[in-house]
Amino acid sequence: MRCPICQRKANFEGNPFRPFCSERCKLIDLDNWLAGRYRVPAPVESSDAGAAESVGGELGESDSTAGK
Repeated sequence: MRCPICQRKANFEGNPFRPFCSERCKLIDLDNWLAGRYRVPAPVESSDAGAAESVGGELGESDSTAGK
């Protein structure tokens, strides 16, 4: 198998950094995730956006009145 970062051959068995070839490539991948370089595209539909806002509003209302 190939390392997803540097494309060198990476041993699967006995490799504590798999699927990466080394700790360096594993840390580069972690940095990419933490920096937001990897993103999963998800189209936002207008009907879903409105539903999410109304659910948030309902939760906010119930949370604010719960302590009263």
